[in-house]
Amino acid sequence: MELPRILDLGAAGPLWSNLSEHRGGALDLDASKVERIGGLCVQILLAAVRSWRSADKPVRIRDASDAFIACARTLGAMELVELAEAG
Repeated sequence: MELPRILDLGAAGPLWSNLSEHRGGALDLDASKVERIGGLCVQILLAAVRSWRSADKPVRIRDASDAFIACARTLGAMELVELAEAG
């Protein structure tokens, strides 16, 4: 699933809907185009990662942009940073 360029308040609803469509299978997020992430979208991504992991489903964040990693780190979302750096 390709993440949008801007993950702000306006992107939160569509992000949650798109993630929900992938329930039950592997979660493969392409973060290559992300330029900015807001707090709500970080919370949604963290909730999704934890949900998939608790269901023993694979989770991957691939090709994370420098901006994705920097924003996640700034917001304290180290779980996302670790996944992104693992690619």
